[in-house]
Amino acid sequence: MSPNPSAELLDNLLTVTGQAAAVREEVRVWSMSGVERVTFPDSSMAIFKYAKKPFDSEDQALRLAHSLDVPVPQVHASAVLGGWLGMLMEDLGPSVREADDLDGVAAAVVLHGTRTAPPLPVLGQERLRNLPARALEHLGRLRKADRWQDADDVEDTLGRIAQAAEARSAGATLAPFGWVHSEFHPTSLHIGKRGWRLLDFARAFSGPGLLDLASWHGTIEPPHPVRLRVFLEQYVTAGGTPDALAPRGGLTAENWALGWHRTWAVEWFMEQAIRWIDDPATDPTCIKVVRRHLSDVLHLLEI
Repeated sequence: MSPNPSAELLDNLLTVTGQAAAVREEVRVWSMSGVERVTFPDSSMAIFKYAKKPFDSEDQALRLAHSLDVPVPQVHASAVLGGWLGMLMEDLGPSVREADDLDGVAAAVVLHGTRTAPPLPVLGQERLRNLPARALEHLGRLRKADRWQDADDVEDTLGRIAQAAEARSAGATLAPFGWVHSEFHPTSLHIGKRGWRLLDFARAFSGPGLLDLASWHGTIEPPHPVRLRVFLEQYVTAGGTPDALAPRGGLTAENWALGWHRTWAVEWFMEQAIRWIDDPATDPTCIKVVRRHLSDVLHLLEI
């Protein structure tokens, strides 16, 4: 695994922005990314964010969003080094309160109403339908590496979902289809003195906006279709497309959204397990989460 080059990245960014030095203070750091507050000699501040593949094109998504008038933090400078991205961004300061559901729908309406453009990858019906098959491919690679040996149930469940995927993925391109933030949670919405800003665009793509709405309440608690239905209705009331409430794939909008969001999450967890994190020590936790999500998917997608 490539060593974390954050010091070198910051040096490059300081050179680009004409700053002589900066004092670093960690805000949140994990194995694949970090957020720090940096203070310059004149006492001004910025946010320094660094991340490794596959989170290394967030600067492009943020600049695109900014150019289309989506409220996001401004990127002052960015640089890439050895598969790692570094960005110096506007420091939004402390938030005045946590984001609530009405803040969430307001932000989603703005984002989903914005036209998409390259470099955002596209998740249409075919790629959505192929998520269970891709998860099975990741499982095959994990097993070749002598991992996930006691996960026959995961294989069986993914096989059942893959068989139903064509019928259940119908309606994927119904509106709202376009920008998907993909890390759309209250913690990704900063509410400051000067209004709100959307953060964390590292995995943004073009696809079904319902995946964002399904992710807002998180995946730690069991899925709650009634709660999501209320959220979808609030979204439409706030100016979101009425098609957000339309049935798709033979399911209610809320079940479709929650079921496919969890399928999407499973494929991502399994890809992380074999490709990006690749640490057998994380397998028991990952398998547990995947099993829980797959059980939810069977129920939500009525398989």
